[in-house]
Amino acid sequence: MWKKFLKKSGWTDIIVSLIFIIFGIMLISRPEEIVSVISILLGAIFVVMGILKIIDYYSNGKQDNYLVTIATVMILVGIVIIFCSNIILSAFRILIAIWIIYSGIMNLQTAIIWKDYKSRLWILTLLLAIVTIIVGIYILVNTGAILQTIGIAILIYGIVDIIESFIFIRKIDNYLE
Repeated sequence: MWKKFLKKSGWTDIIVSLIFIIFGIMLISRPEEIVSVISILLGAIFVVMGILKIIDYYSNGKQDNYLVTIATVMILVGIVIIFCSNIILSAFRILIAIWIIYSGIMNLQTAIIWKDYKSRLWILTLLLAIVTIIVGIYILVNTGAILQTIGIAILIYGIVDIIESFIFIRKIDNYLE
């Protein structure tokens, strides 16, 4: 009984991982389109939830005034998400890029300190700082860089999870004996 359940669970994990892999590939290849679709869906969910709160308000005899406020906020958030997703994503991308560039500059300072102490680590620190600054600049100028990076992480997760699930399914007999 447990063996059958665990094998079925392993195959379910593989299917979920395949969905993650497909989503990761889509994020890598078409990040802006995926954000648009997600923004529309998420915004629509907020708008629908707001409308349902308004219906709830009128069906309860207008007793809970906070429902109107919550409904209004949900509808407004939904509209902002639908129509301003690119602005929100751009601001997030710019903040992340600035932080990465700042970290690279701080690492440059660390490399100089290491050099003054005649440590061999200064060259490695210098190279990593330069790479960090380049990555920050890349994210700053490439609008899809953050989403592509997330897509790569999701893709890697999906592949690793599938491998683990196959190993688990193959070894389940050994574990239960």
